[in-house]
Amino acid sequence: MVQSTSNGKLLNEILNIKYPIIQGAMANIATAPFAACVSNCGALGIIATGGMTVEEARAAIHECRQLTDKPFGVNVMMMHPQVKEMFQMICEEKVDVVTVGAGNPGPYIPALKASGAKVFPVVANVALAKRMARDGVDGLIAEGGESGGHVGETTTMALVPQVVDAIDVPVIAAGGIADGRGLNAAFCLGAVGVQIGTCLLATEECPIHENYKKAVLKARDSSTVVTGRSLNAPVRILRNKMSKEYLRLEKEAAGRDELEKLTLGGLRRAVFDGDVQNGSVMMGQIAGLCDEIVPMQKRLDDLMADSRKEWQRTQDLMNRLHD
Repeated sequence: MVQSTSNGKLLNEILNIKYPIIQGAMANIATAPFAACVSNCGALGIIATGGMTVEEARAAIHECRQLTDKPFGVNVMMMHPQVKEMFQMICEEKVDVVTVGAGNPGPYIPALKASGAKVFPVVANVALAKRMARDGVDGLIAEGGESGGHVGETTTMALVPQVVDAIDVPVIAAGGIADGRGLNAAFCLGAVGVQIGTCLLATEECPIHENYKKAVLKARDSSTVVTGRSLNAPVRILRNKMSKEYLRLEKEAAGRDELEKLTLGGLRRAVFDGDVQNGSVMMGQIAGLCDEIVPMQKRLDDLMADSRKEWQRTQDLMNRLHD
């Protein structure tokens, strides 16, 4: 058994930020202003480059630097059609942190680290975590299947401790975390911090359509489904008209072209047009805990205050248990 190590440091100490929290990368949502807002409020904001060209992403980095003097990061999906050029640009721009999803960024890690970036790939299983650790990453984001968007099969509760035990780099927990209880649980599982996304959708500064925000507030524990398993590309989204049709087609063994035609432009329909019936409304299972839209600063401050309160409650319980 290998115990994950961060030299005793929490994520906020590793990244020189206030809170041990990374904002999840959400394509078409995690813009430069949104990422800057998150960073200004004490967490690590992330620009999601999915849906951006290389030059659009470069412009977003420049804009973010105008909006915050705090550290921020950039996310790259390995399926991006310009992935090589995207990483080259990020190296040129000397970004603080790079998170990577949907694949293996191994060939690009040396150049990223040489540019001064800290590299945190997202992993959904232990095997990939071991491979990434061998490639010299600075840490890993172990994301459970409870999260919104692209997901794996293993839950956060099961995934995080197994990744922690398997590697010797810091682990960040993601998936199903929206309050102090979730943050504290992540620490108990061995993580040094957390990545959150769904609860940030229900903030005043989040640039999604009001219909999308209302859908998050209305959601309950059973309001999401996972589509795309037949294509080996599972995505968790809101249960709506589009997702029901998608699952029907999957059950009938529809081909990739027919399924992709159904979802083409779906996220943009949800984010910009507010079409929560025919759009791809990505959110995690934890949406049921989101019951109001609040300023970003309040969302993060409340999460940390809740963590302190719940930690005291847990200590009281443990003291009673071991008396």
